[in-house]
Amino acid sequence: MSLGQDPLDIDIDQLLRESARAAAEYDSSENQESNQQDLQDRQALRRVAGLSTELQDVNDAEYRQLRLEKVVLVGVWTEGTAQDAENSMKELAALAETAGSEVMEGFVQRRDKPDPATFIGSGKVEEVKQSVIATGADTVVCDGELSPAQLRTLESKLRVKVIDRTALILDIFAQHAKSREGKAQVELAQMSYMLPRLRGWGDSLSRQAGGIGGRGPGETKIETDRRRINDKMAKLRKEIKEMKVARDTKRQERTKYNVPSVAIAGYTNAGKSSLMNRLTNAGVLVENALFATLDPTVRQTKSSDGRIYTLADTVGFVRHLPHQLIEAFKSTLEEVAAADLIVHVVDGSHPDPQEQIRAVREVIKDVGGGDILEIIAINKADVAAPEVLMQLLREEPNSFAFSARTGFGLETLIKAIETSLPRPRVEITAVIPFSRGDLVSAIHERGEVLSETYSENGTRIHAMVDAHIAKRIEEMIEVGVLKT
Repeated sequence: MSLGQDPLDIDIDQLLRESARAAAEYDSSENQESNQQDLQDRQALRRVAGLSTELQDVNDAEYRQLRLEKVVLVGVWTEGTAQDAENSMKELAALAETAGSEVMEGFVQRRDKPDPATFIGSGKVEEVKQSVIATGADTVVCDGELSPAQLRTLESKLRVKVIDRTALILDIFAQHAKSREGKAQVELAQMSYMLPRLRGWGDSLSRQAGGIGGRGPGETKIETDRRRINDKMAKLRKEIKEMKVARDTKRQERTKYNVPSVAIAGYTNAGKSSLMNRLTNAGVLVENALFATLDPTVRQTKSSDGRIYTLADTVGFVRHLPHQLIEAFKSTLEEVAAADLIVHVVDGSHPDPQEQIRAVREVIKDVGGGDILEIIAINKADVAAPEVLMQLLREEPNSFAFSARTGFGLETLIKAIETSLPRPRVEITAVIPFSRGDLVSAIHERGEVLSETYSENGTRIHAMVDAHIAKRIEEMIEVGVLKT
């Protein structure tokens, strides 16, 4: 640019070219990272302290966004050993960290039962308050489900946000839900939890209108909110019911053709998705976090003798799983109740795997799967204590140790799964023409071939098949298409 040239006369075309080049480089870098976007986003999305514009006093606003930054944990030890109480608090800390918070301190109080007013005693409330002030915590998480009265009393005394274990789990589910059905189920569970805990302050409790035309009983703000939530819950239930039809249709197709189904269930973070990926290459998201995957994944696979069966990766369980979630996720958990076999994955490296087994079996029983054949698959055998593995293998008769990370014991586990699949019950013998290779393939995939020979007329098969194929073969023999 010459000395006398106006700065506004700079080459606009050159600037546009530079801008286009920078945009192209940016898009290229974005495309290269798209394959890992889901996992990277989940690891990167953490709440940043100090950016909120919310009022500091919880009583100054009717609604506050659930905000977990620095938290103090509070638990009540009513039964079991001290180790049980410690394990429960460790799990609560893991839940809080999964939700994106930093645990500052934890308190456990030994009581016969939780205090009806404050969950913990008045002396412990003061101790927690001093800890909140000292650590700068803005949230207190209680290891249990608080009543609305306990929630209000603790917030008024501690002057910070107070949530319970149920609200914490619901928040994690809200973060991790990806599918339309999963999001609707989580929203329904949150509203079921929120409805009895609605509160109003000041004008929120007054009539909505006054003067001429506004006299009479009226409707308060909190009543309006309650009515709107009930309407929204009814709409969500209708949407989930409609989405359930598609899931039931797929399940009916598998039932019609007698395709065996195997449900992979277990405690959260026990390794269900890792096992699913090992068995089927399903590509399910794997992360060392609680409730990393919520949406069920169903994949088709084959046994070593060619039989087709399905594997379903279900949502993880946890002790004291909120009943709102069990009710909302009923259509998803039906994959467990409708299965022919449950592969119950257990974390062998956990401090108390027996408690995990008990908690999972309790949920399976609640959804109607208590009588289904079960295989206990003890994962993380490469890092678990040998004495713990031996104890579990002795206590659980149908149990197998394996490692999804190293592949140890997988062949034995797969063989146990295939052996436990339901067997076809109808025996058939037929000569099938070579032109009907589709029928031979169907017998191999859904039946058990006992013998197979070849002749000029076709393939002579002696096999055990399901009723559907047996009826089909019988009809073809009657019309002369097949021979015995």
